[in-house]
Amino acid sequence: MGRGVTPLRELAHARAGDKGGVADLTVVAFDDEGYCRLQRQLTSELVMRHFTDLPVTRVDRYELPQLRSLKFVMHDALGRGVTSTLSLDPHGKALSSCLLSVELPDESR
Repeated sequence: MGRGVTPLRELAHARAGDKGGVADLTVVAFDDEGYCRLQRQLTSELVMRHFTDLPVTRVDRYELPQLRSLKFVMHDALGRGVTSTLSLDPHGKALSSCLLSVELPDESR
């Protein structure tokens, strides 16, 4: 971890799901302050860049403020789907763990 950054796993936990080739990752902030930071910094573009090794064609972000959550829908992230691939554990649960390694720049107060 570099200086001046905070790993996402210190601000939130993640849940995942998958359907066909789509991975659905939901990041849930531990508190209101963390959620505000995620709203500002955790963008669809950042998530797409984090998964450049996957064939993701688009990432949609949905805000769920009442749950302090951001939901990311990663299109084509799983190729033709988990049941038709020979890759080891390419589905959402593994991807949500990978997403928690994102480092967000610290903000000056």
